[in-house]
Amino acid sequence: MSLVKFRKSPFESLLTPDLFDFNFNNLLNDKYWLKTMDEPALNIKEKSDEFEIELAAPGFSKKDFKVTIDEGCLNISAEKSESKEEKDENYTRKEFSYNSFKRSLQLPETVFDEKVKAKYENGILRFSLAKKEIAKSHKPKVIEIS
Repeated sequence: MSLVKFRKSPFESLLTPDLFDFNFNNLLNDKYWLKTMDEPALNIKEKSDEFEIELAAPGFSKKDFKVTIDEGCLNISAEKSESKEEKDENYTRKEFSYNSFKRSLQLPETVFDEKVKAKYENGILRFSLAKKEIAKSHKPKVIEIS
């Protein structure tokens, strides 16, 4: 029998009982994580005369989207399903996929519902929401003191 020098692994500190006791299923079942996985990323920019909204939705086409404004709420949803079937003498192969999401944004009262424009290009759905005249920023009026 020969002696072998024991070397402590640099990863040994990571292998604590706590690591193995951690329940990853609880993390995946958390409502916060599930909600954020279903919703696409969103950017909102405010300019002096409009709001710009960008929604990342790659893999969809224009016909997949449904956009409505109802009671001051901008509702965006998309559904896409695809199926393929390949038949041969000895087998049949079927593949399918389904993707969908819904996103709703409460619009401020300063936005014209009638002047909302949408454009989908390169996986990004862009909205332009014109502000009402009252909401547009003006230069402050200087009042001279006498």
